[in-house]
Amino acid sequence: MTPASTTVSVPTGTWSVDVAHSNVEFRVKHLGISTVRGAFRDFEGTLEIGDDISTAKAYGKINAASIDTNEPLDEDTFEVTGDLTMHGVTKPITLTVETTGVEQQDPWGNERVGLEALGKLDRSEWDMRFNQALGSGNMMVSDKVTISLDISAVKQA
Repeated sequence: MTPASTTVSVPTGTWSVDVAHSNVEFRVKHLGISTVRGAFRDFEGTLEIGDDISTAKAYGKINAASIDTNEPLDEDTFEVTGDLTMHGVTKPITLTVETTGVEQQDPWGNERVGLEALGKLDRSEWDMRFNQALGSGNMMVSDKVTISLDISAVKQA
């Protein structure tokens, strides 16, 4: 049962995250035996609190390039771990990211960076279980999924 109105412990209004005194961090098991910690250094956020907590809203933005995992694989390759939500299920996933190039100035005067990210997952871990056996013995949809991102990002002023 959900109450129609709830007393809010945070005063109503719009609140900006104080990034100098806030953290956006994560922890992930590495090889199943140790915990690797990381953080995003560049982020922002806003909270909008109304009289009724059910109307509260939170907005945030994290600069993915500001990740600090203390785990680079080499100068241009690193791992990024985050939460992936599919089919109503949220689980951590790790992508290997490679910097593919930096352009100091494109034809429009912008600074750009290119990134490629690659990872794998089993879709059944996200409760995506629909399948059908084919006459050949193969399944209609593989449980193994490869995620591939090819990103061109423009630096904002």
